[in-house]
Amino acid sequence: MKPIICPSILSADFANLGRDIEMLNRSEADWIHIDIMDGVFVPNISFGFPVLKYVARLARKPLDVHLMIVQPEKFIPEVKALGAHVMNVHYEACPHLHRVVQQIREAGMQPAVTINPATPVALLKDIICDVYMVLVMSVNPGFGGQKFIEHSVDKVRELRELIRESGSQALIEVDGGVNRETGARLVAAGADALVAGSAVFSAPNQEEAISVLKRL
Repeated sequence: MKPIICPSILSADFANLGRDIEMLNRSEADWIHIDIMDGVFVPNISFGFPVLKYVARLARKPLDVHLMIVQPEKFIPEVKALGAHVMNVHYEACPHLHRVVQQIREAGMQPAVTINPATPVALLKDIICDVYMVLVMSVNPGFGGQKFIEHSVDKVRELRELIRESGSQALIEVDGGVNRETGARLVAAGADALVAGSAVFSAPNQEEAISVLKRL
């Protein structure tokens, strides 16, 4: 089974965002990953919904929206209005995670939960059967281009075992420092989806870089 490839437009050329989205539309990318940051939950700000409305208008691939923000449930209607396929919220930002997951599904989107590098996989035991996907952060969230955290491969293996034991159908996605080498190890460990930013948008041939990841 080939991995789902989700290029992150956080690493795109913001001065030529339309051009880069058209490249993703032509490419073998499966989804388009959108990182929304608020400067509170993470120490950076990315882009907001006025910009993302234009992204959604141009994109012909499903949108995988990752909210690195406090109180993400407040923005379920806005994410829904983008036509998002997946709405991804952080375990650490949702004290009432089960309720938020239900609200996302009721809005007609697939609910996903993200865990930071220091958050144990075991904490997902009581929600794993309720989510469409788990995103494992393999860098500390907030900035692109960071070095891959090696322990992430073990976390993917541990999460795959939790999914198997629980009977969950959840997908495993990984975000941070993903390239040809780390991506191959993550897929071997059980990852279903790879988010890639710098490895795609810094490549001389961006479509070929996506194709390489797709063939892992």
